[in-house]
Amino acid sequence: MSFADNLKTLPSLSHLAALHLIDAEGQQVATLENRPGQAGSLAVYHALALRHGGITPEAAREGLELYAEHTADARAFPGKHPNIDRLLACAEGEGSYRVEGVQAAGRH
Repeated sequence: MSFADNLKTLPSLSHLAALHLIDAEGQQVATLENRPGQAGSLAVYHALALRHGGITPEAAREGLELYAEHTADARAFPGKHPNIDRLLACAEGEGSYRVEGVQAAGRH
């Protein structure tokens, strides 16, 4: 399936404004916001966190499948897709991340 098709299978994001990724040292290393240009990555990372309890090597491998055609592009052009690059590194054992959700305004 394509990335667009995979997105249709993922949980709703209406309750989220963003996700923070926290490394093993407790440092926030990235924020994925619920806005155009990042909502797809937010959906992938949110689904992975729900299924795996965080971004682990196993979760990262699943995420690379969800990104579908974009994963090949990220491999061909390192740096072009930082959210996929992060999963590629994690899948190879270069760290895991705790995920903290930021609720959308008016949601509890």
